[in-house]
Amino acid sequence: MFRTTTAHHRHLIICMACKILCLSLLLLLYLLLRSFEETGGSAIAGEHRIRGTNQIRTPRFKAIKQNEEKNNQFSVTPRRKKPNDRPELWPHWHKGLLPYAGHPGLLTATVTPGVNLGMNEYLVDVLIGTPPKRRSLILDTGSDLTWIQCAPCRDCFDQREPYFDPRRSNSFQNISCHDTRCRLVKSPPDLSRPCDANDSTQTCPYYYNYGDSSHTTGDFAAETFTFNLTSATGNSEFVRVKNLIFGCGHRNRVNFRGASGMLGLGRGPLSFSTQLQYLYGNAFSYCLVDSNAGRNATSKLVFGSSRNLSGHRPMNFTSFVTKRPNLDETFYYLQIESVSVGGEVLTIPKETWEVSPDGSGGTVIDSGATLSFFIEPAYEIIREAFAKKVRGYPVVEDERFDLCYRASGKEELDMPEFRIAFDDGAEWNFPAENVFMRFEPEGIVCLAILRIDNDWFSIIGNYQQKNFHVLYDRGESRLGFTTMRCADV
Repeated sequence: MFRTTTAHHRHLIICMACKILCLSLLLLLYLLLRSFEETGGSAIAGEHRIRGTNQIRTPRFKAIKQNEEKNNQFSVTPRRKKPNDRPELWPHWHKGLLPYAGHPGLLTATVTPGVNLGMNEYLVDVLIGTPPKRRSLILDTGSDLTWIQCAPCRDCFDQREPYFDPRRSNSFQNISCHDTRCRLVKSPPDLSRPCDANDSTQTCPYYYNYGDSSHTTGDFAAETFTFNLTSATGNSEFVRVKNLIFGCGHRNRVNFRGASGMLGLGRGPLSFSTQLQYLYGNAFSYCLVDSNAGRNATSKLVFGSSRNLSGHRPMNFTSFVTKRPNLDETFYYLQIESVSVGGEVLTIPKETWEVSPDGSGGTVIDSGATLSFFIEPAYEIIREAFAKKVRGYPVVEDERFDLCYRASGKEELDMPEFRIAFDDGAEWNFPAENVFMRFEPEGIVCLAILRIDNDWFSIIGNYQQKNFHVLYDRGESRLGFTTMRCADV
């Protein structure tokens, strides 16, 4: 009897221990899943060197990928098409914005190179919601919609910060299908219930797609963003800007390797710069630090007229191309007259720089594109000019670029400069370090200019813009630029 009771008790103890263990494992699994949902996955390791071109992007997030069917040339897909019924709305819906109750000044945000996350884009720190939550968004003058990954995130990429949860923000407001602002975005193609313009209770869904089939889908909404405001007297304080529209993305088929979304600064009605122009002036500027300036190097994005960012350096100005047919409303077009390599003006047909009737051709400036891209015949002429003028460096074959050299042990590059002359007389001179991309520890430098398909346009990317103060003076329809050590801003 004693043995039977002892065995029975032992059996009960084992059963209880198993139940406790099972409950503990279930609780641990629940906590892990919840942590993964809130943080967007595991931490992303930082990297110190420039990555390969699988992380180099053209406008609209299009990653350049090797195309073996085209002799390992890089290719991109056609740009996104937009409905024609959006532009007439934007002069009116901005009235919902609530301006800062004081004297206007300059709104500023911190800009950080994404190289520590294995990215070649630049990240802008924004404060969104109430209470404010800090998120890092890609700085992109080649797209309009600002969007952030939101919880619940059903199909999202990994990011280093928690997903933004609109349920925990006191200032988040969904835009309804009845709201006229809903007409600024497209609805998802697979929407089970169409957006009813007469329904003020139905949330406006958005679908923002890109030429490489990447896209973001979610709820179109309005939210409060917090910025640092610097007054004319130099005083600084945080201010809240209410009712800025953005996309709260729940399904985002893109890959940013750590960023939380996109800060769209294009010319269209959805753009952050378009929305803020009614409050703080129709201009913004930035200064992109060199990725080699140090792990903690940062600079500024400024909304408002901010030539003082450059100190006493005079700015060069060239006009944006506007009021011509077939221009995409998003992009900042520039009119190139000629380009030079090592002081030699290259002979390139003038029509290469013109926008054609089908919308291709011309040139845009884009902070979201890593490199500069030129259509033919401009690209081949530029490449041949560099190949002819570079001396003293052994040529290296590289599947990522068309023109590379061995430069091991050389701190300073003795390479030809690159110059762009615009039709209004302005000239932009790019030093060698803005023209050749260095890869370590391989000790290789490559021409940071690539070919792009002729159904596109030529692009001045962010690698060429580093250590320049670049001013988008939208009010005067012009671009300003001057040399600057951006890490000192």
